[in-house]
Amino acid sequence: MSRRVVVALLGPVTWTPPGIEPARWRTALAEDVVDLLATLNEVETAVAVAARDRWLADAVVWPGTPVYEVPEPTPNAVFAALAAAGCDQVAVVAADAPDVPGLTLGKLLRPLTTRPVAVAPVEGGGTGLLGVAARLPVPAWLPALDLDTTAPAEVRRAAPSPGDVAVTAGWRRMRGPADLAALDPAVEGWEATRALLSGRPV
Repeated sequence: MSRRVVVALLGPVTWTPPGIEPARWRTALAEDVVDLLATLNEVETAVAVAARDRWLADAVVWPGTPVYEVPEPTPNAVFAALAAAGCDQVAVVAADAPDVPGLTLGKLLRPLTTRPVAVAPVEGGGTGLLGVAARLPVPAWLPALDLDTTAPAEVRRAAPSPGDVAVTAGWRRMRGPADLAALDPAVEGWEATRALLSGRPV
């Protein structure tokens, strides 16, 4: 049976709302994404983090959640670590999308039955990816990926055929005031982020 894993990559956060301490903001975002992963069915979940940020993983993971320390916080480094661990299909998602629906993350893995790579774009302004999924070992043509800057078109251009890369549903990441304003208080989830924004302790 294939090992399918969704990994929250606890990379740097590029923006923090005024008046909130950056480490607390980063922790709240990561906690909400990790909590969401714990609700997913039919997949394993894990966290990946650079050694310097192991404190963050320790602060947000559920008991028993695997934590992979990677040399750099990139999808490529995560794919290498999980290939070595014997995984077959891996989705790497950014840890600054606290209200992302679980269905959106699940759609990242679905195309891997017929295609080697799938990417989910960031909705709203700016470049980057919400996440990327691949069959392991990754194809030799897969370029170096940066969730903050890589566009789906770049990945498709690198493939032998654009059809080798599926583009799935996207979602916003918290990278500016417009993203923050789009958070819907009526939607369940994102409890840690909600609590921090309301001034309560996380």
